[in-house]
Amino acid sequence: MLYDLNIAWSSSISTAELERTLRFSSQLGYNVVALNHNLDAPLPSQIPNPIPQFAPQATPSQAENRQQCIPTVLRRLTVNFSDPSQNQQLPKAAQAYDILALRPQTEKAFQAACLTVSTTEVSIISLDLTARLPFHLRPKPCMAAVARGLRFEVAYGQTLRPDTDARARANFAGNVIQLVRATRGRGLILSSEAANAMALRGPADIVNLLAVWGLPTDKGMEALGVNPRGIVVNEGIKRSGFRGVVDIVNVAERSEEEQSKLSKGKDREVVEVKDNRKRKNGGSETAEKGGDGGAGENAPVSKRQAKKLKAALMKKEVEEKGAQ
Repeated sequence: MLYDLNIAWSSSISTAELERTLRFSSQLGYNVVALNHNLDAPLPSQIPNPIPQFAPQATPSQAENRQQCIPTVLRRLTVNFSDPSQNQQLPKAAQAYDILALRPQTEKAFQAACLTVSTTEVSIISLDLTARLPFHLRPKPCMAAVARGLRFEVAYGQTLRPDTDARARANFAGNVIQLVRATRGRGLILSSEAANAMALRGPADIVNLLAVWGLPTDKGMEALGVNPRGIVVNEGIKRSGFRGVVDIVNVAERSEEEQSKLSKGKDREVVEVKDNRKRKNGGSETAEKGGDGGAGENAPVSKRQAKKLKAALMKKEVEEKGAQ
């Protein structure tokens, strides 16, 4: 499966244009896409999710035409922040969206995103690679972020915008080379950040483009399939599972035969428990009364009764000897 976890969304994009972009992404082979909404920190206390939801459709094999199929659509939020103290509302944002990403603007924010931000809410570090970054992409913080489970995003659509000039494209190439060297090609995801269908490209074109800048072909295919799939699966478990570890699934219903057997087994257990209670109660009553039968015969003899029995036996022995 192929993933594109960044298709630009704004309220100015019409529904028809958005559906056209989604259908074209399905034609290119993408199975799961994410509509991205950008917000600047600090986030408000109430975080709504204005991205529309698309109902899942039939698979391409069942649909009449692949052009009419819309892939699985997720909703993503990218937060632009420059101060780590502006991240108090990230847990609420993670509850409102399927995927949460951070876009640091300063070196302090980049260090916080790589080393201290909670991976429970954030899963992607997104960078504007067309701009001259105010910090260097060094291997130590980048590899620390990858080891913690974060993924760096490379959005090739940033170079395809109408307002992108030659200087921005040069910055993009230099930043991509620097990021690939810092991460050794690990922990990367490739996305489009496309505002329309014209900015989308096929998987093979993207892998070949990144290979020019030092990303191996196998790492490029992982950045389109394995790495983004891990993000989608982990984020789904975090929101539907117990403490992000155990996934909650629906239990299959029992058949009528199984339910009848289960009810019969419970009835038998209840009858056995009642019989055991009656036996215990009956034995205790006879022991207390000291009756002749049942548990009363096995009741312990007191010292006084033992002396009387001993004296009676001795008397009986004496009488038998005298009779002889």
